[in-house]
Amino acid sequence: MPIPAAMSKHVSLPDDERKLAALRRTRAVATGALALCFMLFLVAKWLESRHPLFGALAAFAEAATIGGLADWYAVTALFRRPLGLPIPHTAIIPENRSRIADNLGGFIEANFLAPGPVRRKLREVDFAAMVADWLSDAKRSDNLARFIIKLSPQLLAAIEETGLRGFMNRRLLERLRDIPLAPLAAGLLSGITEEGRHQKLLDGIVDALAAMLNDEATLATLRAKIREELPTLFNFFRGDAYLLKRIVASAGALFEDVKADPDHPLRREFDRFAHDLIEDLRNSPAAAARAEELKREFLERPELQAIGANIWQSFRDFVEEDTRSPHSAIRRQFAAMLAEIGRRLAEDRAVRADMNAGFVIAFSAFIESQKRGVSTFIADQVKRWDLKQLVRIIEVNVGRDLQYIRFNGMVIGGIAGLVLYTIERLLVGT
Repeated sequence: MPIPAAMSKHVSLPDDERKLAALRRTRAVATGALALCFMLFLVAKWLESRHPLFGALAAFAEAATIGGLADWYAVTALFRRPLGLPIPHTAIIPENRSRIADNLGGFIEANFLAPGPVRRKLREVDFAAMVADWLSDAKRSDNLARFIIKLSPQLLAAIEETGLRGFMNRRLLERLRDIPLAPLAAGLLSGITEEGRHQKLLDGIVDALAAMLNDEATLATLRAKIREELPTLFNFFRGDAYLLKRIVASAGALFEDVKADPDHPLRREFDRFAHDLIEDLRNSPAAAARAEELKREFLERPELQAIGANIWQSFRDFVEEDTRSPHSAIRRQFAAMLAEIGRRLAEDRAVRADMNAGFVIAFSAFIESQKRGVSTFIADQVKRWDLKQLVRIIEVNVGRDLQYIRFNGMVIGGIAGLVLYTIERLLVGT
């Protein structure tokens, strides 16, 4: 039968050697005291006729010898069979190892792993402070960040392999489909118009139109369109160029007036347009339906799926490249975040109290679910221990105290024998 490593080396430790030497000394003294009692009994019995005191001494020594022998038998029977004889109910520990192991495991489960004592003990530990102290150390936070960042490529790969990315995309699209677009757009536009930012949008449109009028390709296209609409005679006299010039000049003047005049009629018209659009989005079922139709068509566009895939791949490439760098920006920022969490946690007692309560609940629930396994593990380990080694360990640790039972047995037995001898003499004397 294999012996656990801890047991096979147990008695070689200096402390156990000291205990073993003390046990041997105490056992030798107890055995010597027993032999002395027996010798005293023989001498006192031989001299009993010469003086009554020898009779009392013989009675004391006789009872002390009997008491010493009885307690020697009791102590020895715990660990082995006295004199090697197959006496029933001896070698109690070796013969009842399985029962002792089961009882030991059950005792630990019932008394040490009960919910009440476990929770009381867990409440004494400030787990949150330990976490805060650990995270507050810059080196530890950096090492933890380094470890987590190294796993990020595997995490991203696992997300793809398990289909989590696709699931998240589908859930995101479903949530977007469920959000009414018209009220959202109306609120956004209302916020923009309240601060007058829609006029900046108009300025941008005007600037874009002005730039188009200065573009040679655009002007050539406009001239060609005008030429198509004019009679041939007008084109012969370059009427298209004249009209184009007048159109560009008029439009340019209009754009300049709009840019320069904050109260230009075109701006007021744009205000009315924005206000009417907001009201339609808020109150018109038809406008809301059109907005939902546009949203649905946009979400169903394959280009949107391609954009999502490209964004994910770009993100993954960035993470993988950054994690390979010895100067990883993600790791540096993550380590700083962990250290900051530790510092904030150390300062916030309320959060620490909530964390500790959570730790107590989690750990106590785990211990409660696993305590049966712990008791079974302890019992199985004890059952697998080598019998001789088990007996030796117990005897080394408690045997010296048990040897004092032999001294007590001799003393108590001797006193009892002396009392009985005295009573007998008194009765005989009367």
